[in-house]
Amino acid sequence: MNLDKQQIHDELTESLQSLLIKNYDAEKGFIRAMQEIEHPALKGFMQRQAAKRSNFATELHTELHNLNETPKEHGSPAAQVHRIWIDFKSSLHKEDATSILEECLRGEKNSANEYETVLKEHDFPQHLRTVINNQLSKIYRTIEDLQQLEDITRLQ
Repeated sequence: MNLDKQQIHDELTESLQSLLIKNYDAEKGFIRAMQEIEHPALKGFMQRQAAKRSNFATELHTELHNLNETPKEHGSPAAQVHRIWIDFKSSLHKEDATSILEECLRGEKNSANEYETVLKEHDFPQHLRTVINNQLSKIYRTIEDLQQLEDITRLQ
Protein backbone atom coordinates (compact mmCIF):
# COMPACT_ATOMS: atom_id res chain seq x y z
CA MET A 1 0.00 0.00 0.00
CA ASN A 2 1.39 3.36 -1.02
CA LEU A 3 0.63 6.15 1.39
CA ASP A 4 0.81 9.77 0.36
CA LYS A 5 2.56 12.38 2.49
CA GLN A 6 -0.68 13.59 4.08
CA GLN A 7 -1.67 10.07 5.12
CA ILE A 8 1.77 9.49 6.60
CA HIS A 9 1.57 12.82 8.43
CA ASP A 10 -1.92 11.98 9.75
CA GLU A 11 -0.86 8.54 10.99
CA LEU A 12 2.25 9.96 12.61
CA THR A 13 0.20 12.67 14.31
CA GLU A 14 -2.43 10.18 15.48
CA SER A 15 0.27 7.96 17.00
CA LEU A 16 1.92 10.87 18.80
CA GLN A 17 -1.47 12.06 20.09
CA SER A 18 -2.17 8.55 21.39
CA LEU A 19 1.16 8.44 23.24
CA LEU A 20 0.54 11.94 24.58
CA ILE A 21 -2.82 10.89 26.02
CA LYS A 22 -1.23 7.75 27.47
CA ASN A 23 1.29 9.96 29.28
CA TYR A 24 -1.39 12.31 30.62
CA ASP A 25 -3.18 9.23 31.94
CA ALA A 26 -0.04 7.73 33.47
CA GLU A 27 0.84 11.00 35.18
CA LYS A 28 -2.63 11.22 36.74
CA GLY A 29 -2.42 7.55 37.73
CA PHE A 30 0.88 8.03 39.53
CA ILE A 31 -0.45 11.13 41.28
CA ARG A 32 -3.49 9.14 42.42
CA ALA A 33 -1.26 6.30 43.63
CA MET A 34 0.92 8.81 45.49
CA GLN A 35 -2.19 10.09 47.28
CA GLU A 36 -3.23 6.58 48.30
CA ILE A 37 0.12 5.26 49.55
CA GLU A 38 1.26 6.34 52.99
CA HIS A 39 4.83 5.00 52.90
CA PRO A 40 7.11 8.06 52.34
CA ALA A 41 9.59 6.29 50.03
CA LEU A 42 6.77 4.95 47.84
CA LYS A 43 5.13 8.37 47.78
CA GLY A 44 8.41 9.83 46.55
CA PHE A 45 8.72 7.13 43.89
CA MET A 46 5.19 7.82 42.63
CA GLN A 47 5.88 11.56 42.59
CA ARG A 48 9.04 11.03 40.51
CA GLN A 49 7.14 8.81 38.07
CA ALA A 50 4.38 11.41 37.69
CA ALA A 51 7.02 14.06 36.96
CA LYS A 52 8.71 11.76 34.44
CA ARG A 53 5.41 11.21 32.61
CA SER A 54 4.77 14.96 32.64
CA ASN A 55 8.17 15.42 30.96
CA PHE A 56 7.30 12.74 28.39
CA ALA A 57 4.05 14.57 27.63
CA THR A 58 5.93 17.85 27.25
CA GLU A 59 8.34 16.25 24.77
CA LEU A 60 5.47 14.81 22.71
CA HIS A 61 3.57 18.09 22.95
CA THR A 62 6.60 19.87 21.47
CA GLU A 63 6.95 17.32 18.67
CA LEU A 64 3.28 17.75 17.74
CA HIS A 65 3.75 21.52 17.61
CA ASN A 66 6.78 20.96 15.39
CA LEU A 67 4.45 19.08 13.03
CA ASN A 68 2.06 22.08 13.06
CA GLU A 69 -0.52 20.07 14.98
CA THR A 70 -2.49 21.00 18.08
CA PRO A 71 -1.75 18.55 20.90
CA LYS A 72 -4.65 17.07 22.82
CA GLU A 73 -4.94 18.44 26.32
CA HIS A 74 -6.54 15.65 28.36
CA GLY A 75 -6.48 11.92 29.03
CA SER A 76 -8.79 9.10 28.07
CA PRO A 77 -12.05 7.86 29.63
CA ALA A 78 -10.50 4.39 30.03
CA ALA A 79 -7.80 5.83 32.28
CA GLN A 80 -10.45 7.48 34.44
CA VAL A 81 -11.95 4.01 34.95
CA HIS A 82 -8.49 2.70 35.89
CA ARG A 83 -8.06 5.47 38.49
CA ILE A 84 -11.51 4.66 39.91
CA TRP A 85 -10.40 1.03 40.16
CA ILE A 86 -7.27 2.10 42.08
CA ASP A 87 -9.53 4.13 44.41
CA PHE A 88 -11.82 1.14 44.90
CA LYS A 89 -8.98 -1.30 45.57
CA SER A 90 -7.30 1.08 47.98
CA SER A 91 -10.56 1.60 49.87
CA LEU A 92 -10.85 -2.16 50.34
CA HIS A 93 -7.21 -2.51 51.33
CA LYS A 94 -6.36 0.83 52.88
CA GLU A 95 -2.63 1.33 52.71
CA ASP A 96 -2.24 -1.87 50.69
CA ALA A 97 0.79 -0.72 48.77
CA THR A 98 1.05 -4.04 46.96
CA SER A 99 -2.37 -3.64 45.31
CA ILE A 100 -1.57 -0.09 44.24
CA LEU A 101 1.83 -1.15 42.90
CA GLU A 102 0.12 -3.97 40.96
CA GLU A 103 -2.18 -1.46 39.28
CA CYS A 104 0.73 0.87 38.49
CA LEU A 105 2.64 -2.07 37.04
CA ARG A 106 -0.33 -3.08 34.92
CA GLY A 107 -0.62 0.49 33.62
CA GLU A 108 3.10 0.68 32.80
CA LYS A 109 3.01 -2.65 30.96
CA ASN A 110 0.09 -1.34 28.90
CA SER A 111 2.08 1.82 28.15
CA ALA A 112 5.10 -0.22 27.06
CA ASN A 113 2.89 -2.30 24.78
CA GLU A 114 1.43 0.81 23.18
CA TYR A 115 4.88 2.32 22.63
CA GLU A 116 6.14 -0.96 21.12
CA THR A 117 3.13 -1.15 18.78
CA VAL A 118 3.55 2.45 17.65
CA LEU A 119 7.24 1.88 16.92
CA LYS A 120 6.52 -1.31 14.95
CA GLU A 121 3.65 0.11 12.93
CA HIS A 122 5.13 3.46 11.89
CA ASP A 123 8.24 4.64 10.16
CA PHE A 124 9.06 7.68 12.29
CA PRO A 125 11.76 10.16 11.37
CA GLN A 126 14.94 9.31 13.28
CA HIS A 127 14.67 12.15 15.82
CA LEU A 128 11.11 11.09 16.74
CA ARG A 129 12.07 7.43 16.89
CA THR A 130 14.86 8.42 19.31
CA VAL A 131 12.45 10.38 21.54
CA ILE A 132 9.96 7.49 21.61
CA ASN A 133 12.66 4.85 22.21
CA ASN A 134 14.15 6.89 25.06
CA GLN A 135 10.73 7.17 26.69
CA LEU A 136 10.11 3.45 26.21
CA SER A 137 13.47 2.63 27.83
CA LYS A 138 12.48 4.68 30.87
CA ILE A 139 9.10 2.92 31.01
CA TYR A 140 10.91 -0.45 31.00
CA ARG A 141 13.04 0.78 33.91
CA THR A 142 9.91 1.86 35.79
CA ILE A 143 8.42 -1.61 35.22
CA GLU A 144 11.55 -3.18 36.73
CA ASP A 145 11.41 -0.79 39.69
CA LEU A 146 7.71 -1.49 40.28
CA GLN A 147 8.33 -5.24 40.20
CA GLN A 148 11.10 -4.88 42.78
CA LEU A 149 8.97 -2.63 44.99
CA GLU A 150 6.08 -5.06 44.72
CA ASP A 151 8.34 -7.94 45.81
CA ILE A 152 9.61 -5.91 48.77
CA THR A 153 6.11 -4.91 49.93
CA ARG A 154 4.93 -8.53 49.75
CA LEU A 155 7.70 -9.50 52.18
CA GLN A 156 6.59 -6.95 54.76
